[in-house]
Amino acid sequence: MPRKRLSVVVTRRLPEVVETRMKELFDVQLRDDDSPMRPEELAEAVGGCDVLVPTLTDTINAGLLGRAGERLKLIANYGAGVDHIDVGTARERGILVSNTPDVATEDTADMTMALMLAVTRRIPEGLARMQSGEWSGWAPNAMLGGRIAGRRLGILGMGRIGQAVARRAAAFGMQVHYHNRRRLRPETEDDLGATFWESLDQMVARMDVISVNCPHTPSTFHLMNARRLKLMKEDAVIVNTSRGEVIDENALTRMLRAGELAGAGLDVFEHGNQINPRLRELKNVVLLPHMGSATREGRIEMGEKVLLNIKTYHDGHRPPDQVVPAML
Repeated sequence: MPRKRLSVVVTRRLPEVVETRMKELFDVQLRDDDSPMRPEELAEAVGGCDVLVPTLTDTINAGLLGRAGERLKLIANYGAGVDHIDVGTARERGILVSNTPDVATEDTADMTMALMLAVTRRIPEGLARMQSGEWSGWAPNAMLGGRIAGRRLGILGMGRIGQAVARRAAAFGMQVHYHNRRRLRPETEDDLGATFWESLDQMVARMDVISVNCPHTPSTFHLMNARRLKLMKEDAVIVNTSRGEVIDENALTRMLRAGELAGAGLDVFEHGNQINPRLRELKNVVLLPHMGSATREGRIEMGEKVLLNIKTYHDGHRPPDQVVPAML
């Protein structure tokens, strides 16, 4: 007798090839447009499906999980970060949570370097000048930026992405330093040419560029707060391709406006798409719409991981990318 197909609800539009494969494997409910689900739609979804496939724009908190039906047994997140999911409550209710790690590592590291170069070499300013027709030709002192070779890079969070950034930065001639919850193995440090700082304060005060590559957890919320931002050198630059909540955005904006920092490159923001309007006015700030992992290849690979996690669960096994509270 054929096995009953799983009921799967997907909260956002995914790459077409991923959605097609889901239709082949499961009884799936797809979105007609790319708008996020409203809270009442999410509540209806968790109340009647076996598997929910959310994204970082969906808040899966204890209140929502309290409305989940007995059928819901897996939350297969489309993305590596799970700070929008109450993993502890899900576990208490017997609901597994999986994610899609490793897929965005290289893409996000690429974007981190792109932001470093964009800020230090004033690329958006140059682009704006060309598009406005203001450029009158080359001049010795025009559009002078800064060289990144020889600069000290401080990486906050030396996981997979942090290490990928370190390898790229070394190739650009930067001196790599890092702060992490746990120090890397000596052979990994040697391979990366990276210097460990146990004190984040001490590292921040000595770096030319800070790259935020740690996840958002209760312990990293505003890790770069006003006091710590004040420790940075006035000619230093900060780049964030991780989570906006790690930086106190208002404090950062005040310092940039006051000339107490040389610049910032931000792909993520503390309040999602609600960006401090004063950040938009600054020429020494490069803002991107959360593009760090936005490659066609990466998005498809993320979908393939979601499919594998659901299929493995359906076959009676532990999803290969299961997330447990101890991992957070």
